[in-house]
Amino acid sequence: MNQELVCNRNYVLKKVLSNENYTNIIKDMIQSILEIDIQKISLNSYIDILEKYIPAYQKMGVVDVRVMTKKGEEFNIGIQFVDGKHIQKKIALYYLFVHSNQIYYEDQRKIAKTITINILDFTYYQTLEYHKIEFLNKFKSIDFSEENAETHIVELHKFKINNDKKMSKQEQWIAYFKGTDTKVIEKIKEENIYIKYLDELVKEYWKKEKI
Repeated sequence: MNQELVCNRNYVLKKVLSNENYTNIIKDMIQSILEIDIQKISLNSYIDILEKYIPAYQKMGVVDVRVMTKKGEEFNIGIQFVDGKHIQKKIALYYLFVHSNQIYYEDQRKIAKTITINILDFTYYQTLEYHKIEFLNKFKSIDFSEENAETHIVELHKFKINNDKKMSKQEQWIAYFKGTDTKVIEKIKEENIYIKYLDELVKEYWKKEKI
């Protein structure tokens, strides 16, 4: 795992990215992982009235956004890092959190399909692929069957760079999160301005924390 992100990864990236000025970074990240073309993106604000019932703002994922694709599709998209306990529960509850938040926004938005991206720093599924798409059906008393509940699971430990001279944007982002060889990371930052910008923001955050 990229050492700059290790200490409570959701909290660090949320602190850095919870600003409308940085939505281009989030846009590039999501486009690359989900392989979609985003036309519009906006941050979903934290719903204060739910604070009694859900984990603290700092602990609930990295970012929660509303996007419109170039095809005119609207999605709610959430990104979270997941640690090694109660994985299915955390994936299901985070999806429920991002999806149900739509009820409380006061901008007359229509209910849209929700997609969550869950990044794991360990091996969880007995498959070779590092990127798996899973549709939730039911978790305990929660029935997701009518929601077409799409979740993406990225297992960093399974990711390997086959050709560092010709990496896709998805590979660049996953390699950055994994924290591979320093030379490779530097090359990625030269090729992807959004990863370079995020890396600078994270480093600046840690400088301020140490003062």
